[in-house]
Amino acid sequence: MDYSTLKDFPQGFLWGGSSSAYQCEGAWDEDGKSPSVSDTAAIPEGTTDFKVAIDHYHRYKEDIALMAEMGFNEFRFSIAWPRIIPSGDGEVNEVAVKHYHDVIDECHKYGIEPVVTLYHFDLPQCLQDRYGGWADRKCIDEFLKYCKVCFAEYGKKVKYFLTINEQNMMVLYQGHRDYKDEKTIWQANHHMLLAQSLAMQECHKMCDAKIGPAPNITAIYPATSSPEDNLAAMDFDQLRNRLFLDPACFGTYPEALLRWFTDRGVAPAIEEGDMEILKNGHPDFIGFNYYSTGTVEYSDGSGTAATGDQQSRNEIPGVFKSFANPNLPRTEFNWEIDPTGFRNTLREVYSRYHLPIIITENGLGAYDTLTEDGKVHDQYRINYLRQHIQQMRLAITDGVEMMGYCPWSAIDLISTHEGMKKRYGFIYVDRDEFDLGTLDRYRKDSFFWYKKVIATNGEDLEDLK
Repeated sequence: MDYSTLKDFPQGFLWGGSSSAYQCEGAWDEDGKSPSVSDTAAIPEGTTDFKVAIDHYHRYKEDIALMAEMGFNEFRFSIAWPRIIPSGDGEVNEVAVKHYHDVIDECHKYGIEPVVTLYHFDLPQCLQDRYGGWADRKCIDEFLKYCKVCFAEYGKKVKYFLTINEQNMMVLYQGHRDYKDEKTIWQANHHMLLAQSLAMQECHKMCDAKIGPAPNITAIYPATSSPEDNLAAMDFDQLRNRLFLDPACFGTYPEALLRWFTDRGVAPAIEEGDMEILKNGHPDFIGFNYYSTGTVEYSDGSGTAATGDQQSRNEIPGVFKSFANPNLPRTEFNWEIDPTGFRNTLREVYSRYHLPIIITENGLGAYDTLTEDGKVHDQYRINYLRQHIQQMRLAITDGVEMMGYCPWSAIDLISTHEGMKKRYGFIYVDRDEFDLGTLDRYRKDSFFWYKKVIATNGEDLEDLK
């Protein structure tokens, strides 16, 4: 659909950026923090670990001041579970509690609304060791204890909480997990869904904040118009998207998917009362991360399994397999770029769930170069963000209710798979994989461009002059 006029971004729209504790804080063993599964995970060869990251733990005041200079009225960050409760299930670490109070207060000092993710890939390693992590229902209770601490401490200061970041990526691509069989994977997923629902219920009991999920969601295209390819796309959509949003929003599993799990003997054990727990979750909004769409074709089960990451590897033999979309360009890291797919995804999510949407991640990972005079000319990032913001405005004109836009990332941080070389931020951090450098911060060209976008509430998307 084309329009003669477009709707404006709503007044009070949340413009900002995102981060995560384990990718930016560093200080991985300071002030009582225990290791997380991200701290202990095997690091891809040639990439750095997360021990120092960008030292945001010590430099958060400087970083938030730079975000305020950009005009942020929102900053999405995560609280590190193993900082708050280092033993996983025991005494609360008051030093950590105070630290996040200080971070939240620093945001409020500049009129920046904190959007707090409760769990972003950093399960306490001690719970992984003790229970096998999310494979055991006991992890639900421990997560709820941690969430209650966060709601009690920060619920009067934080208006928006997010439950679990990219649960679908953790489950489908086994991020930081060591589950031995497929049944255990879906059981762990079921436990996370229950934990999420209970956390949402507890948030509504304990404070006035709003809360919602934060999966990685994307529209799925069939490779051709064949019925088989269309069925493959529908099946992948159920597995990648609906398996995580339907339980969160409706309290139900996709029927065909649950039947498929059962037929193969890998369905999770659903105890009495579990579905009631899911039905009582009632998210206030949906947050989701968007980077690219997926295109699949039918798989007859022959050939070898695809390789790649969460945006480039999708295959279940006999169900679907990845198809390289010839209509889409790719990033330097081989992710397809699909701004129109962003509009498609927004419309699909809103038409199914009818909840306000905040984009919790969207951005371009690239090799950035710092010039001798301290500049980073990242026109490629400006182009990417402009195209996606344009499509978001079209989605708003379509009738999608949007709350905010939080690109990944507010500042350079450590990429989970590609380390420091894959940069996303508006702010350049002077370090590489193994040389910490000065850790000084530099404003990229995109910093000044996004400042202009925010100042005009999304009206001025033109290049810098």
